[in-house]
Amino acid sequence: MVKDKLFLFDFDGVLADSLDIYSEAVMRCLERIGTPIVKSREDYLALFEGNLYESMAARGVNLTEYARAAREIMPGIDFGSIKPFDGLLPVLASLSRDHCLVVISSNASKTIGRMLARFGFDSYFEEILGADFLTSKKEKIDHARAKYGIPAQRTFYIGDTAGDIREARAAGVRSVAVTWGWHDRERLAASRPDFLVNEPEGLIRIGKGMAASEVLTQKP
Repeated sequence: MVKDKLFLFDFDGVLADSLDIYSEAVMRCLERIGTPIVKSREDYLALFEGNLYESMAARGVNLTEYARAAREIMPGIDFGSIKPFDGLLPVLASLSRDHCLVVISSNASKTIGRMLARFGFDSYFEEILGADFLTSKKEKIDHARAKYGIPAQRTFYIGDTAGDIREARAAGVRSVAVTWGWHDRERLAASRPDFLVNEPEGLIRIGKGMAASEVLTQKP
């Protein structure tokens, strides 16, 4: 069956409610390498105004040292406490019938794969493009669009941070900001996404080419 649209999902903050776990983990990694630039949740969220790795590098983080610290610290993190956001399962099931779904994330592919399986989401996604496959989400979006042969106007990147929206725009695809994730609605609206979605059912309406003001707002 030929798929109509390509939906590219960020993982943390869109599918998984993981802010507390990862803000603490990243803080520990940065402390380990002597670059403690994250001292609060707001410090952590500020890294996602752009690409995570570019934001850290701009603040003086040695990314090679950070990656080494992450390999040491992340295996000890209790990912079992991370839960999916409510209402996603039927939405993913509906979207996957007519559209191609892929995860694009700064998280590790193996970690994402284990959590997708635990959530019962794994069968709905074609693949995972995580931190082990390029660091730029823009490049991952380009790769996915070329691989699945779906034009930019029918490709949607679904994210929860201003940085996600900027990378979607750089890739020339439609940007969808969800308000249940890491950045609040005001911060997301300031990044001017093509769609601002308040609840998971809004993604189904996008898939059908519909718009409903009580669920999503299109960019003027």
